[in-house]
Amino acid sequence: MEFRRYTNNDYELLCDFFIELNHSDQSHINWNWARFEWMYEHPEFDKSLMNSIGIWLDNGKIVAAAVYDMYFGEAFCGALKEYENLYPEALDYAFRELKDDSGLGVAICDNNQYEIAAAKNAGFKKAEQTETMMSLSLDREFPSTLPTGFSFSNPDPVKDAYEIQWLFWQGFDHGTDKAEFEKEEQIVPQARKHFNRDLGVAAVTPDGELAALCCLWYSDNTDYAYVEPVCTIPSCRGKGLAKAVIYESLNRARKLGAKKAYVLSDMEFYEKLGFKKLFNYTFYWKKD
Repeated sequence: MEFRRYTNNDYELLCDFFIELNHSDQSHINWNWARFEWMYEHPEFDKSLMNSIGIWLDNGKIVAAAVYDMYFGEAFCGALKEYENLYPEALDYAFRELKDDSGLGVAICDNNQYEIAAAKNAGFKKAEQTETMMSLSLDREFPSTLPTGFSFSNPDPVKDAYEIQWLFWQGFDHGTDKAEFEKEEQIVPQARKHFNRDLGVAAVTPDGELAALCCLWYSDNTDYAYVEPVCTIPSCRGKGLAKAVIYESLNRARKLGAKKAYVLSDMEFYEKLGFKKLFNYTFYWKKD
C-alpha cells in the first residue's frame, strides 16, 4: 500500500477509481468520473489546492481517495469495497487537510451504514443538508421535438466558449446585461479530456443564439450517462427547450450503449421527465 498526494499525472487513475467504485455498488454515484471531470475544468474550481487531494494506492491502482468539492470545506471520501478499512483513514485525512474555517462536510448515502458509523465515530455530526440522486432507465427512445424555428447544435467548448458562458450566465440567473457579463466573467475555453461533444446538445433560436444546453457525460467503461449541467436562458423558458435537449442527449447516449442516466437533483422538473429518486445523501459535519 502507498499513500501520497495527488498530482496531475494521477488524473486518469482517479477517473478509473471513480468508475470502479461505482461499478458494483452505486451508492457512491453522487461522486463519479463525470462529476470529477466537470469540476476539474470548472472556472470556480481552485486547482492550486489539488495537491491536497489524498490518494491511497495498491500496486499503482487508486483504491481510496479524499477529494475536495470545488473548494475546501466539503469533500468526498471513498474506498473500494475490499479496501473499506481505509475509509476512516480517508475521513481523518480529509478533515485535517480539506476543511475550511467552518470545518468539513461529507455527503454519505443513507443506505451506507458502515460509512455513517465511521463518520460518527470520527466526530462528524448529522446535519439537515441533503442531496438526492435520481435515475432514469434508457430502455426507450425519448421524444425530443423543438418548437418551430429552433434547432439542435453541438457547441464547441473551446471555440464557442464565449457563447456557452453567456448562456450559463443567463441560465443560472446572473442577469441578462451582456456588458456586466463581459466585465465580470473571464472567458475560459473548457477542453475536458473525455467529453463527447456530440452529447452536449443545445437548442438554438431562429436568430442563432444558444437558448438551452444539456451536457451529458458517458464512458463506454460504464453503463450510465450523467447529466451535468442543464440550463435555459430566461427569455426562452416555458417552451420545452430543456426537456428537448435532455431527451436528445439521452437518445444519443443510449445509442452509444448507456442503459440508464443519473442526475444529482431533487427538482420536480426531472420527475416530470421520468427520473425517479434513487439515493438520498445526508451531510455529516465536523467543526474545527
